Amino acid sequence: MPVLTLLTDPARTRLPRTAAEGLPVAWDPGEPRWLATGVAVQVPLAGRVGDDELRDLRAAWSDRGVDAVVQPQVVRRRVLLADMDSTIVQQECVDELAAHAGVGQEVAAITAAAMNGELDFAQALRARVALLAGLPTSVVETVLTERITLTPGARELVATMRAHGARTALVSGGFVPFTAEVAARVGFDEHRANVLQEQDGVFTGEVEEPILGAEAKVAALREITAGLGLRPRDAIAVGDGANDLGMLGLAGTGVALHAKPVVAEQCDVRVDHGDLTALLYLQGYSEAEIVGR
Repeated sequence: MPVLTLLTDPARTRLPRTAAEGLPVAWDPGEPRWLATGVAVQVPLAGRVGDDELRDLRAAWSDRGVDAVVQPQVVRRRVLLADMDSTIVQQECVDELAAHAGVGQEVAAITAAAMNGELDFAQALRARVALLAGLPTSVVETVLTERITLTPGARELVATMRAHGARTALVSGGFVPFTAEVAARVGFDEHRANVLQEQDGVFTGEVEEPILGAEAKVAALREITAGLGLRPRDAIAVGDGANDLGMLGLAGTGVALHAKPVVAEQCDVRVDHGDLTALLYLQGYSEAEIVGR
């Protein structure tokens, strides 16, 4: 049975108690279940959900800072795969490195084009890394300490899923020094990313091949689930860029989080306003079950 979830950013907007009222009669809505007062509510739908009506509902709620998601059913997933940059953390780590190298604008432009699907990811990564040649490797620690911040809800998402037996993996097209630190901060079981080559304490401007991009993320999803005797549909994945699309499409629940337009347009599950705890509400977790709250 389809389920409508209405959710919002718990730090900014409050859902009214009447949020689940006034749904189309043809949807045959059932009794609302509040997962978190003022933040997330789910409504079972016994009737047919029309595409046009759903589009109108999403638009109307989005104007009020609320995400509206319709899923075939609510399933608690046993694996979490997450992108890092602009997903688990609020920055693009390569852009922050580039700022220290004095090539911030050039690299940021390449990053934006790659995330929008305008450039091949691997080609764009090589071009960005080349601009980092000569940058001291010690800058990584500076960036991690001074510039990198976690997206709200990151720790709660990972801790709650792990507490309920899920495997969690950070799979990034970024770089290992960052994923290692972020995975430790958040509590991921494992992490995968690209390796920047270095010599005598500086980056050489090269990245080890093969590059971890869109295909590698899909491969990671298949490998991790298979290793647990599961299938990709048993996973929930989250990302924001074009190189996440394959992973998001293959996972049982693929969440486009504050995603680039090209990504949002191709994903059924979009979170444009909520934080990372939205992934828990989409799986039916209630506020009382969230670890760290």
